[in-house]
Amino acid sequence: QVQLVESGGGLVQTGGSLRLSCAASGRTFSNYAMGWFRQAPGKEREFVAVIGRTGLGTGYADSVKGRFTVSRDNSKNTVYLQMNNLKPEDTAVYYCAGSNWLGVPRDNYDYWGQGTQVTVSS
Repeated sequence: QVQLVESGGGLVQTGGSLRLSCAASGRTFSNYAMGWFRQAPGKEREFVAVIGRTGLGTGYADSVKGRFTVSRDNSKNTVYLQMNNLKPEDTAVYYCAGSNWLGVPRDNYDYWGQGTQVTVSS
């Protein structure tokens, strides 16, 4: 079992930046690809970004490519999501998740955090 706790959400103006963190505990963090997802009110949860076990592989949703950067520090059991040039449509609850799958999966996640709210004002 892996426990995931997100932090770093908040209220920011359009064009601003936030850095989300997700701290993991439990099983070996480097055994998992780590993803970020988000869910806006009235919408389904959607994939945002993923980073592979070693951090060498990453993937992004088209809507955030060039603005968001995912990274991880396996020595700290933490994955990050740097979000720049934020837009009102980025407003959502952001979740980190862990997957046993190899590579950079965009689904098939086994472990989820509780989420952190990101609100971008116009």
